[in-house]
Amino acid sequence: MTHPSVIRPADHAVYAADKMGKATLFESPRLLVGLNAFEPGQEHALHAHAGQDKVYHVLDGEGLFLLDGHQLPMTAGDLLVAPEGVPHGVRNSGPRRLLVLAVLAPSPVKSHS
Repeated sequence: MTHPSVIRPADHAVYAADKMGKATLFESPRLLVGLNAFEPGQEHALHAHAGQDKVYHVLDGEGLFLLDGHQLPMTAGDLLVAPEGVPHGVRNSGPRRLLVLAVLAPSPVKSHS
């Protein structure tokens, strides 16, 4: 992606029948901006990041976000912060696709969001 440019996240969403889809919108050593795309029923298993904070922003759909032992329902427009080391995950609990912007800082060595 060439910068500066306006990014329309939905244009870059990758949905897959067998697992959560991922796309990277921007990456530098300081920041990763990616998309997580879920078909109904798909999930991103509970995990944690050492040395990284993560922000989830729901762009479309609805889901159940798991954070530090809590289940938090979220819909388009909602935002959640998963601080470094705190277990988190996502489940598309709705009847349609779920699209989530995921921002990690600093950027992981490998591209995964």
